[in-house]
Amino acid sequence: MENCNLDFINEVLRNASVALLSIKDVTDSVDHYELRNELRSEYERYEKFSDELKAYMKDNGYEIKDVSKMKKFMMWSAIKMNTAADDSRSHIAEIMIKGTVMGITELNKIINDSACVSDEKALEFAKKLLQMEEEFEENLKKYL
Repeated sequence: MENCNLDFINEVLRNASVALLSIKDVTDSVDHYELRNELRSEYERYEKFSDELKAYMKDNGYEIKDVSKMKKFMMWSAIKMNTAADDSRSHIAEIMIKGTVMGITELNKIINDSACVSDEKALEFAKKLLQMEEEFEENLKKYL
């Protein structure tokens, strides 16, 4: 049961951490003022969420597992290659929407497969992040 809770909560944290890294990696390529502000706003909300989740994890004795350096490098290089070819507002919005949808899909999977999770607060964090990401997806669509 404890491993189930630990794996679950770390997947929620990984999801938010990947989003933070992606936004950080792409923001330098964004010239469009409104899109840049949208991404900054999303970054701040992900950061606040991550800080709250990490504090909860620390207070409850959960080991925090960071995104691997290899995963970080792969994400960075994919974003840089993708934006080198096309750094238009709509292309960057498309990249960010695809990433957000992947996050939404992963969160739905782990929430729907959470029968062994006994930590209700961890489930609340997952549902809060899912709601945020669904909102971000809608916000980004106007930049396509």
